[in-house]
Amino acid sequence: MDNKIRIMIVDDELIVRESLLNWFEKYGHEMDTAASGLEALKKLEQKSFHILFVDIKMPGMDGLELLEQVKEDYPDIMVVIITAYGSIESAVKAMRIGASDYLLKPFKPSQLSLVMERIIRQHKITSDYSYLKGHLEQITRFDNIIGQSAPMEKLYSLIPEVAQSDSSILITGETGTGKELVAKAIHAKSLRAELPFIAINCGALPDTLMESELFGHKKGAFTGADHSRKGFLEIVSGGTLFLDEIGDISAKMQVDLLRVLEDKKIFRVGSKTPVDVDFRLISATRQNLENRIVDGVFREDFYYRINVIKIHLPTLRERKDDIELLVGHFMEKYSHETTKHVDRIKPAAITLLKSYDWPGNVRELENAIERAVVLSKSRTLDAGDFSFLQPARAAAPKGQTLKAVQKEYILRTLDEQDWQITRSAEVLGINRVTLHKIIKRDNLKKST
Repeated sequence: MDNKIRIMIVDDELIVRESLLNWFEKYGHEMDTAASGLEALKKLEQKSFHILFVDIKMPGMDGLELLEQVKEDYPDIMVVIITAYGSIESAVKAMRIGASDYLLKPFKPSQLSLVMERIIRQHKITSDYSYLKGHLEQITRFDNIIGQSAPMEKLYSLIPEVAQSDSSILITGETGTGKELVAKAIHAKSLRAELPFIAINCGALPDTLMESELFGHKKGAFTGADHSRKGFLEIVSGGTLFLDEIGDISAKMQVDLLRVLEDKKIFRVGSKTPVDVDFRLISATRQNLENRIVDGVFREDFYYRINVIKIHLPTLRERKDDIELLVGHFMEKYSHETTKHVDRIKPAAITLLKSYDWPGNVRELENAIERAVVLSKSRTLDAGDFSFLQPARAAAPKGQTLKAVQKEYILRTLDEQDWQITRSAEVLGINRVTLHKIIKRDNLKKST
């Protein structure tokens, strides 16, 4: 046995600890011992181990309790249970909890060698799997960003390039095109990948709340501020801050953020003490910010500060060649989540999905596949499973006012999304608060 691995012996009997320690050290393994479960946990907090040999009966925390705790906190560690009772029942229980093997006292060197051979073989398989998994993650482009069309190939080549700089990035595109997924992919490929990624939807927060969320506040700064609190600009701490729907922030917040981007310092609400901050900013919007600059609601200097690098995401109707690939991915995802075995789709259904304009883009397609999988009575999806998409393609009746057409479209979207407000708002390209106001104003009601 020439594989050097880190082993800890956990046993309240000194003679057992010493005998196992001497035996393992002959083979060059890195060794440590603990006289109790609590001592073992303390050592695990400070140093990593590959294998634990744990006595099943110890005062205080027994071996099974330690096994459960180790498997919860350190699932990759292999645990061999030692029992002096020859009890197969306790050994089986330990194996069910997650033990890799068991050893019966009094044990012979031949038994110990056999157990170690099995454990080392398991350890090698696990290590090889971890390596291959890591290697595959490196060569896989980006999790959850799916497509092989020309626009997506261009995006795949762009992400690693922009990820290596710290320049601010503005991602533009319609609702549902995957702006946050791209932001996460850029973060994952950057030098900040091991640090936090924090996403904030600017359209969902009122200005006063957003100020406190971003900058934090001092105790007593306002009513309800019972204690000081760090804002996300501090919490992100060297990572990436993603501000979605940045076009919705107020003029005052634009000024405040511009100052932060230039000075790399913030002031908590109610405090005059500056705090240094370090983060990479990625912003996103579905709006045309150039038009908002002309309208006087978006600052030109702030726009150029956040728009050092611009990435525009294609709509789904611009990359319909990816629809079949996306459908397969979402079918697999929701078949797994719903435990329904829906793994086939007829050509007629694919033709229908490709003929639809997808105003809500990939997010709307995902919602459609989820609904179809949940309601499907067989393992094969057909065009009939997507009949709910048909009305969205129909032209509006002539003679209707713009308000009436808008009301009809919003009501149809709500019905298609089973009145799930968050999803409906995403498809419509508005925030939840606005949608609630429209429902109340127009007295919209769910179809019976």
